Amino acid sequence: MRVVLAEDLFLLRDGLVRMLEAYGFEIAAAVETGPELTKALAELEPDVAVVDVRLPPSHTDEGLQCALAARRARPGLPVLVLSQHVEQLYARELLADGNGAIGYLLKDRVFDADQFIDAVRRVAAGGTAMDPQVISQLLSRRSQDKPMGGLTPREREVMELMAQGRSNAAIAGQLVVTERAIAKHTSNIFGKLGLPPSDDDNRRVLAVLAYLDHG
Repeated sequence: MRVVLAEDLFLLRDGLVRMLEAYGFEIAAAVETGPELTKALAELEPDVAVVDVRLPPSHTDEGLQCALAARRARPGLPVLVLSQHVEQLYARELLADGNGAIGYLLKDRVFDADQFIDAVRRVAAGGTAMDPQVISQLLSRRSQDKPMGGLTPREREVMELMAQGRSNAAIAGQLVVTERAIAKHTSNIFGKLGLPPSDDDNRRVLAVLAYLDHG
């Protein structure tokens, strides 16, 4: 699986290259600026891009904007964005096209190799990987704006894991229950929130994220 990596801090970039290679990824390019990222994504057509939000020369959200432009040119390009802090606007921009194959993680997560690699693989496969802190903020804001359809505490727990991009099987494993029980919870969640049912994990994730973000 070919990766384009964009990170301006040399030590972190080098560490990510080594980690990705150790898990069997091929590094198509490891760049440090927005223009280099744009060029690499256009010319190398990687299987997934791992991108720092803030890149030179502007040091604002140049990495994110380069990735979004690349997705407009190549719809569905898998992109995992890394950010120092939770910014709901970044998550909203990533989710805007509704196509999936996106992820948003805090940089702290890259120090947990299993969690980081799982997120890269999930995004590359067309799934979604959202940082738990992003989901917590969306849930908190949404609960203040409008009650969550009378969800039980367990249903809220399942919905939070679903919004992070977890499949029913993964949620069942984490909560130590059967997949059948999780399927029942997700059905109840969608019914209470008025969302259309779906058997596709990623469609469910995107529907829940859209609900949390926009209502």
